[in-house]
Amino acid sequence: MEAAVTYKNILTSVKNDFLTITINRPDKLNALNNDTIEEIGKAVVDATNDSSVAGIIITGSGAKAFVAGADISEFLNYSVEDGIKLSEFGQGVFKLIEQCPKPVIAAVNGFALGGGCELAMACHMRIASDNAKFGQPEVNLGLIPGYGGTQRLIHLVGKGKALELLMTADMVDAQTALQLGLVNHVTTQDGLLAKCEEILNKIKTKSPKAIAGIIRSVDANYVDGTDGYKTEVD
Repeated sequence: MEAAVTYKNILTSVKNDFLTITINRPDKLNALNNDTIEEIGKAVVDATNDSSVAGIIITGSGAKAFVAGADISEFLNYSVEDGIKLSEFGQGVFKLIEQCPKPVIAAVNGFALGGGCELAMACHMRIASDNAKFGQPEVNLGLIPGYGGTQRLIHLVGKGKALELLMTADMVDAQTALQLGLVNHVTTQDGLLAKCEEILNKIKTKSPKAIAGIIRSVDANYVDGTDGYKTEVD
């Protein structure tokens, strides 16, 4: 791993060739503001370009929250144009995560609400601690998800259930999220990072080029106008 970068809102550490990005705003339940999203994006890009990094884990600091949502206070007085830029910026960073050629796992250690749920869904897999809760509560504020939540939730849980969760703002616990296909595994909070590392260690034994090709081909299925079969052939 290259020389460490000092961030304001995230912590980074490397263990066994895996970069862990920890969103570190515990006083805000790790709520996402623009600076935090930008730092996550930079850390992912740096890890993508660093040949010594084999995989990425994204998690939150503390025992309560992965990310409890967007930092609402930051955009209370936004204009329409500001809102468009905010949404486009968040979607762009989350797409970087989704299209990262190295495996990215969300270690969901508590509340993953709003932008937090969207961040988790942008990762290739989601491992949840048994106290985790997921939801898209934006409708309670007269808003809709803006970082891809209306799209990725459909792919993971199906149209009917996605519409129900988006329109009711209901939260689901970790076991329900597992049943719905929103998460891959549920474990204890103490065993959360170890489970992520177990999966990444298994993936690390495979060809990095093949892993990148799988990610690229799977992503192609969700891009309008793209022939996923042709991507697979290529």
